[in-house]
Amino acid sequence: MQEDDTLRWLPRLAARGGPRFLQIADALQGAVADGLLKPGDRLPPQRHLAALLDVDLTTITRAYDEARRRNLLEGRGARGTYVAAPKVELTAVLDLSMNTPPPPAGLDFDDLLKQGLSQVLMGADAALLMTYHLGGGSDVDRQAGAQWLKPMFGPVDAEQLVVCPGAQAAIAASILALTEPGDVILAEPMGYPGLRSAATQLGRQLIAVPADQHGMRPDSLEQACRQHQPALLYLNPTLQNPTATTMPLDRRQALLRMAQRHHVRIVEDDPYWLLAEAPPPPLASLAPEQVLYISTLSKCLTPGLRVAFVLVRDPVLRERFQAALRSFALMVSPLSAALATQWILGGSAYSLMEGVRKEARLRHRMARDLLAGRYSGAGDGLHVWLELPGYWSPHQLARAADSEGIAVTPAEAFASNLADASTVNAIRISLGSIKDRSRLQAGLQRLSQLLARRPDAFSTAVV
Repeated sequence: MQEDDTLRWLPRLAARGGPRFLQIADALQGAVADGLLKPGDRLPPQRHLAALLDVDLTTITRAYDEARRRNLLEGRGARGTYVAAPKVELTAVLDLSMNTPPPPAGLDFDDLLKQGLSQVLMGADAALLMTYHLGGGSDVDRQAGAQWLKPMFGPVDAEQLVVCPGAQAAIAASILALTEPGDVILAEPMGYPGLRSAATQLGRQLIAVPADQHGMRPDSLEQACRQHQPALLYLNPTLQNPTATTMPLDRRQALLRMAQRHHVRIVEDDPYWLLAEAPPPPLASLAPEQVLYISTLSKCLTPGLRVAFVLVRDPVLRERFQAALRSFALMVSPLSAALATQWILGGSAYSLMEGVRKEARLRHRMARDLLAGRYSGAGDGLHVWLELPGYWSPHQLARAADSEGIAVTPAEAFASNLADASTVNAIRISLGSIKDRSRLQAGLQRLSQLLARRPDAFSTAVV
């Protein structure tokens, strides 16, 4: 194609048409869709295009970056930038298995990330971001953590916080700090699989305590304490993973009384509190010295930050916790911690979280409509716990869904005691991991149709 042909797509930039780099990227996308630009066509060098459109070079660079993000362009080194060939998806799995925050509508996450990193790099010594740091986070990181926890606790002493590389690391460090090999940890029958994994690897015994529609039962906790003399109690009381139960205040108070009576420390894993609609106060606000509190950014913002804030009010326990953490995770990545701090102190974290919260609630309404009669979610958070009709088992349903191109998580993945897994007939559906809302709708519709059929309607292909 002649150069004149490759310039036919050039847009007329409008003063009120939005950011110029997006106008250019949109024009590129339209030209590819209309056939004005075809795979393999070479685009003008960035400086040449900047001169043609009378914009600065940065605008063209951002436009090309955006076009690459949309899979429209590909760079070929010194040979230049070319229109990319269409990407063929060999799989079309609709992933309802991974609990990640949904992308907020109307918020450009790529731009938010680039701006945040740019602000971090402008305000920090790059060498300090790439070297070793003392564990537990810098003073400013802990101040950001104190601000993040303010909705749960009001003013928080930043010195009582430890910054960790994610909630899983915080759980493992808690087990090391609060228990000895062979000790018993109590938890609800269905819970976060990472707890079972950490307890098993560290040689601790995980015992399930019966729960009802409000969470762990106080009478069952007392019986378990008498029988097993546990060293630790693990609870996820708000939008519990996987059941989506939020424990009411009176149940929280009753469990705290039982734990105090038997001198049992509590780890409160609370990733969803900020996504919930008017949740009760955390256990750690009701019994500050007894509860170690974990709040991760993975569920409210993005898992890639790998940052969690742990509130440990007891200074002796805090030192033990930090020593345990250092035994396997020396520090949070300084760049990730700096970005999280920049977002929190600069306000971007709250815009992102509010967008996640709104999008999650829209998706819950969609799930309620499409899974009519089966939906039992709380209307917020990232997941739904779906009880199955008697003719389906969780394992059968997960396999059948997989054959339909849908990934879901069966109850057995969450069982604290694998021997009891067969007694729970449910699956967890995660609503955030499919970026496009229309694809999520298609997945939920397919799943609803699948639930209405019986397993004998499916046959296994033999090849």
